[in-house]
Amino acid sequence: MSSNDFITLFFLVAAVLIFFQLRSVLGRRTGNEKPPRDLFTPRDSVGSEPSDAGKVVTLPRRDTPAEDEDRFAEIDAVAPAGTAVNEALRQLNKADPSFTPKEFLNGAKMAYEMIVMAYADGDRKTLKNLLSREVYDGFDAAIADREGKGETVKSTFVGIDKADITHAEVKGSEAQITLRIASQLISATYDKAGKLVEGDAESVAEVNDIWTFARDTRSRDPNWKLVATESEHE
Repeated sequence: MSSNDFITLFFLVAAVLIFFQLRSVLGRRTGNEKPPRDLFTPRDSVGSEPSDAGKVVTLPRRDTPAEDEDRFAEIDAVAPAGTAVNEALRQLNKADPSFTPKEFLNGAKMAYEMIVMAYADGDRKTLKNLLSREVYDGFDAAIADREGKGETVKSTFVGIDKADITHAEVKGSEAQITLRIASQLISATYDKAGKLVEGDAESVAEVNDIWTFARDTRSRDPNWKLVATESEHE
């Protein structure tokens, strides 16, 4: 064997020994390894403590008076402090710390548009998910009457001008919030011959509704359902 062959064999043996040494260290699992970061997780959650998968309910921590004022500042901006609506919203926030008027109003506006358009389209599946049983039965009867006459509705939702909380209350675990909603809608109803029988296919109509949404604060379902409707006539 030449000297070059001996040197090559020496380095080969050394490389194998080093490989097994590294494998014994790097390949050992200690149980403290961090899982790979989900690239779709919001940055705010990166580095936070992992949630307990077996935990169903997280008890709210006891807030200091200063923290209470911060939590209630948004409520005070929606309803003046000292009013019945303000007190009810504060009570709701204490029962469900995740509740904020801003998020509720955003969700209610989206629900309003979905319900209005689903009613026009006769979309019972969407309505059933957003309405209480009593309200759904009323909507279903009106759709069935329209279908029986062979009428169709063509609607275009323009937008919501304003949505204000006019009443709120918490009875036991059920919270109810009433809104006065001013919206704009183009709606026209046609008979089976295609003749216009109600509304206007080109004019934008001002619509004023008073809707009440309810939710069980003990439920894990965060969604609110429409439990009462009323049209406000000027």
